[in-house]
Amino acid sequence: MAAGTELFARHGFEGTRVEQIARKARVNKAMISYHFGGKAGLYRAILLSLFTETVERIRELKDSPEPADVLLRTFVRNFTELVARQPSVPMMLVREAISGGRHLDREVLPCFTAIFSVVREIIEKGTRDRTFRQVDPLLTHLSLIGSLVFFFITAPLRDRLISEAHVRAEKPEPEAYVRHVQDLMTRALAAEAPPAAPVERT
Repeated sequence: MAAGTELFARHGFEGTRVEQIARKARVNKAMISYHFGGKAGLYRAILLSLFTETVERIRELKDSPEPADVLLRTFVRNFTELVARQPSVPMMLVREAISGGRHLDREVLPCFTAIFSVVREIIEKGTRDRTFRQVDPLLTHLSLIGSLVFFFITAPLRDRLISEAHVRAEKPEPEAYVRHVQDLMTRALAAEAPPAAPVERT
């Protein structure tokens, strides 16, 4: 599964052959068919292993009594922790998005839709209790996930540009970027304070 994860992230589903996976994992390719039912089964097992635990943690936010802005910060951290543990996740997400989710079957697809579902409920909770202003949950989801995924998939290019002094900046650490996104999103979504009551003059 580790070999498959690396190769699928690098070459995509179509660009990865069973022979490559078997050679990298140092096993007979027949073992992949025996244990996973072939390349598609291995791909499914990898996606499920990557997302199941994180999706369960994210789903728990739906029932949390915490304020919506706190929940959004927790969501950002949980999603980033998934990426930090599995560096191949961002590229696999991008490849699946480009392909139209062609390889997401009925078992895997709910993991992806569950992430949007949680973001939507956090946003709706925030608008109900007037923590957040009225915004489109889908556009918010795209802004949030898109920025996090882009940060990680562009790391090799960004590191090169900084090390070669094409960009004059300090190399950003993931923890700093998490705090940046947390602050950026919660402040951008914050409801406007109601106008102050006029002062009566006597």
